[in-house]
Amino acid sequence: PQLVKVTADATAVPFLGTFLAIIVINVSGAFLFLLLDIPKPRAVEISENARTRVELLKSPKVLVAVICAMVSYSLMNLVMTSTPLAVVGCGFSKNNAADIVSAHVLAMFAPSFFTGHLIARFGAERIVAIGLAILAAAGGVALSGTDLSNFFGALILLGLGWNFGFIGATAMLSNAHSPEERGRVQGLNDTIVFGCVTLASLSSGGLMNCTGGSPVEGWTSVNLAMAPFLALAGGALLWLTLARRTPGRATN
Repeated sequence: PQLVKVTADATAVPFLGTFLAIIVINVSGAFLFLLLDIPKPRAVEISENARTRVELLKSPKVLVAVICAMVSYSLMNLVMTSTPLAVVGCGFSKNNAADIVSAHVLAMFAPSFFTGHLIARFGAERIVAIGLAILAAAGGVALSGTDLSNFFGALILLGLGWNFGFIGATAMLSNAHSPEERGRVQGLNDTIVFGCVTLASLSSGGLMNCTGGSPVEGWTSVNLAMAPFLALAGGALLWLTLARRTPGRATN
C-alpha cells in the first residue's frame, strides 16, 4: 500500500505509475522463483480407503473448517477491497487510505508469530470462534462512524480476525484427514475458498455503488453484508461443538 504514495501521481495518468511498479515487482518475483531449486514432494499412494471429494465434504470437521476458512477470507477481502474507495469518498486523502490498508496488512500477518502457540494451547476451534467475533467487531466499528479512527480500528480488527479465523480453520482442516487425502483436501479447500474470495472481491464494488454512489451508504452496505456469513460460520462451528458432545455422533 505504501507504494501508492510515491507512484500514484508519478505520471500524467493517475495511478499509471502504481500499476507499472506492480508489474515490475511481480515480474521480479517470478524471476526469483525460477532460481529456486525446490525438491519434488514424495509421491503418496492413494489408498483405496481415501475418501472422495463428496465424502470429504460430508465429514463435519472438514465441512466446518472449509466454511470457516471461506467466510474468514472472503469477508476480509470484501471489506478490504472497498476500503480505499470509502476512505477517499469520505473526504480523506489517498495517503490516508494507504496508511489504513498498511495497518490492516500488518494486523493480518504480525499475529502469526503467536497464533500457532494459541492454537496449540486453546484449540483451533476456539481460535476460529475468536476470529469470527473479531470480524464482527470490525463490522461494528466500521458501522459506528466514518472518522479516520473508525477506518483504522475496523481494518486492524479485520486483519486480526482474518488471521485467527483463517489460520485456525486451516489448522482444523489439517487434523481432519489422513495423509493420503492431503492433496485432495487442499485442492478442494483452495478451490472453494479462493473461488468465494473472487466473488467477494467482485461483489465489493457493486455493494459500494448499490445505493446510488453515496460512499457512506455503500460502506454501510459492505459491512452489513458480513452479518449472514458470520452467522453461517458461527452456526457451523457451534453445530460441530454440539455434535462432539452428543454420544454416538461422529465428527471426523
